[in-house]
Amino acid sequence: MGGQETRVTKISKISPGLGANTESCLVTIHGPDLGKRYVLDDEEFTIGRDVKNNIVVDLDNVSRRHAQIATRNGRAYVADLGSTNGTYLNDEEVLSEQPLRTGDLVKVGGAIFKYLQGGNIENLYYEEIYQLTIVDGLTQINNKRYFLEFLEREMGRCHRYNRALSLLMFDIDHFKKINDTNGHLAGDYVLRELAHLIKSRVRKEECFARYGGEEFAIVQPEAGPENARRFAEKLRKMTEDHHFTFEGKTIPVTVSIGVADMTGDMTEPMQFIKSADTNLYKAKKGGRNKVVG
Repeated sequence: MGGQETRVTKISKISPGLGANTESCLVTIHGPDLGKRYVLDDEEFTIGRDVKNNIVVDLDNVSRRHAQIATRNGRAYVADLGSTNGTYLNDEEVLSEQPLRTGDLVKVGGAIFKYLQGGNIENLYYEEIYQLTIVDGLTQINNKRYFLEFLEREMGRCHRYNRALSLLMFDIDHFKKINDTNGHLAGDYVLRELAHLIKSRVRKEECFARYGGEEFAIVQPEAGPENARRFAEKLRKMTEDHHFTFEGKTIPVTVSIGVADMTGDMTEPMQFIKSADTNLYKAKKGGRNKVVG
């Protein structure tokens, strides 16, 4: 994953106002060639499925010539090239040329690029590569690897100090139907929007992660059983009431949630996860849009 680099063209002369050592690049954070870096320059270049593009993204939902990045006077701009599925900047559709700022996310079909700019571009790039090991590129929350490490660490700590630990496992109801009816880009939107909706409600000492596909997890140290279940019900209701709107169409979204508490005989994360997953399965079998545990 890490260490890959493509120089789209030669490095440009930099505007004096940005500093002589300023560079900019795009880093793939979701999709093919994860972690690959594309160093940008003055010339306009394109992103698309056709091999003649400067950045080739071989995905069905990417147009042959999908988007264009241009760097002028040390500043980069993104524009859509009349693509079928549109180009998105920080989840907003690009309807006219838009300037890029460091940290911006550019979505082209099923691929997401992060734009980085600065005099210390190497450090920015390697920090981004580290983030790819712990953060899910699509939803920008923690990934399964980080979740498992966090859960194992908290299980050990709570066992030592005899403190409560709760785990919520939940997934989106009928997610396949959402994809089949509205398309995979709409499905990606729902995953990102749900993650954004919940992230602000999670405390800094907790872990919120994408476990895989449409399944998510929240680890709650010392919350206690009653608080964990109250929080789970709040998430369920909040999701049901939220307006998920993609390209002008509202998509009904609900979640089923399984809650479990760590017991004295649990020594491995997978034991804990199985307990919460069992309750999640009961919630789905019981009609979905429910909390069980």
